[in-house]
Amino acid sequence: MEQYSILGRVGEGAHGIVFKAKHIETGETVALKKVALRKLEDGIPNQALREIKALQEIEDNPYDLKPANLLISSTGHLKIADFGLARVFSNEGDRLYSHQVATRWYRAPELLYGARKYDEGVDLWAVGCIFGELLNNSPLFPSENDIEQLCCVLRVLGTPNEKIWPEITELPDYNKITFKENPPIPLEQIVPDASPEAVDLLKRFLVYPSKRRIGAAEALLHPYFFKEPLPAHHSELPIPQRGARKTQQRLQHQHKFHIDRPLEESVTDPDLISQHVRVW
Repeated sequence: MEQYSILGRVGEGAHGIVFKAKHIETGETVALKKVALRKLEDGIPNQALREIKALQEIEDNPYDLKPANLLISSTGHLKIADFGLARVFSNEGDRLYSHQVATRWYRAPELLYGARKYDEGVDLWAVGCIFGELLNNSPLFPSENDIEQLCCVLRVLGTPNEKIWPEITELPDYNKITFKENPPIPLEQIVPDASPEAVDLLKRFLVYPSKRRIGAAEALLHPYFFKEPLPAHHSELPIPQRGARKTQQRLQHQHKFHIDRPLEESVTDPDLISQHVRVW
């Protein structure tokens, strides 16, 4: 800690307090997490060790994706924070995982049914929930407990069966609870102000079978991202005023945008993006 100068308190969670700090030697601004130890003799809590492990193997994690854990820098870079509920993941072997991953409102249905083996689809479901929340200005599936969470999902997407979701009967908790049969609600009614392209992309994220959810690489090339309104350049992003005035002044005149410019000259060529996209 002597290498850092504390600049202020950022926030507090269930397992610790996060501080904004500066590395004294390099001047780099960082976030430091102070973890509470109830008993010194108990050592470092498992939650903290799991978070450190997740950070060390960041390429192979199911993340705890939710709006509060997504940070956007002044240059438009999206950064994922808080790995307290993340898990180190591998496609190899028969290792079983905890189904208590991700914050409840963004937890995939297979996890709610107690799945102990799962894949990157749990992250894609969470991305869909976040996307829907951005479209609707409110969470899609808010609940107070796991059973209610499953009810919220089934109420919107309809009651699943083996035809819709062939793997459902293999899930550990499938036979522990039954739900009344109900049809799905059209997502156009759930996000009424969204464009047809946005609704289509949302539908492709919120799919019961994990393998049928749209992959990250394919999602980035979806027509939604190539229709107006187009993605903003980072110089157009609103920047918090506290300590950011100089950054805003530096960025505001770097790029010029013309409203009357033909759309085909403004969109990014999908072929240029695809070569930089990681395929799951």
